[in-house]
Amino acid sequence: MDGATFRVRRGSVTALIGPNGAGKTTAFNLMTGFARPDGGRVRFDGRDVTGRRADQLARLGMVRTFQLTRVLSKMTVLDNVMLAGGDQPGERFLTAAFRPGRWRGREAAVRARAEGVLEEIGLSRLSGEYAATLSGGQRKLLELGRALMADPTLVMLDEPMAGVNPTLGRSLLEMLDRLRRERGLTVLFIEHDMEVVMGRSDEVIVMGEGRVVVQDTPDVVRRDSRVIDAYLGGGLPGD
Repeated sequence: MDGATFRVRRGSVTALIGPNGAGKTTAFNLMTGFARPDGGRVRFDGRDVTGRRADQLARLGMVRTFQLTRVLSKMTVLDNVMLAGGDQPGERFLTAAFRPGRWRGREAAVRARAEGVLEEIGLSRLSGEYAATLSGGQRKLLELGRALMADPTLVMLDEPMAGVNPTLGRSLLEMLDRLRRERGLTVLFIEHDMEVVMGRSDEVIVMGEGRVVVQDTPDVVRRDSRVIDAYLGGGLPGD
């Protein structure tokens, strides 16, 4: 990174784009606690969260997914989602051993919420299947479900369309738009599909060589000569 500065507006869908090596995933890693910055600041919801761990940031409401999906393949779809539920006293030895009533009640609540999330993302019919049996697109949905279990205010998606068939990809994008409206989510996503970027984003951040080249609306970005010359060659969809 080289002095990159950008803001994500609350309640927006913002795309982060740029050629390979531009610094997009590095920015995600620094923001979400998967890498430690050696300079600069990260602020979230008015707080300085620079250098905080990923689990701490998740509890504050900043949750991410990965380009290469990370699921627990030998556990069921439902169990994968349940693991993301917070405050599970059964995970603590003394509570599990000596206060079974407490953890059983909480586990029932987490299970009910996870079942609701699976219904919301369209995976409820697969709740009892092992995660290993899911397609690439279904795994993307499962990761989104785990993110939603954390009650996020900001969801960060690393290439949500990668490896997803077009029909399921459209469903995923429509779902995110609906969740943004219904839950007030803020969405920041990395994507290479320019039709998706220009058609689904309120704002677009363009990075190059660790810097922010431009941040503006899709209409402005698609006509920016720096973006066209440095990244997109012949222009963008809609020109």
